[in-house]
Amino acid sequence: MIEKIDIERCTGCFVCVDVCPMDVLRVDEEMGLPVIRYPEDCMTCYNCELQCPEDCIEVDPFRERVPVIIRYE
Repeated sequence: MIEKIDIERCTGCFVCVDVCPMDVLRVDEEMGLPVIRYPEDCMTCYNCELQCPEDCIEVDPFRERVPVIIRYE
């Protein structure tokens, strides 16, 4: 799952936004930089991380959703 974008290193080229097949990343008009808008939709394809020319995106393959367990007694 996508973890973070280092906005100090990001130049706002939006390659990550263009290569994301799930539209997880969007453009923040105020900052002029990409933001992680829908992290729960990330399919951990690494497109954004691999294509980023500034190497400022981190995707964590081991982050998994914790299932909700409901106990009825």
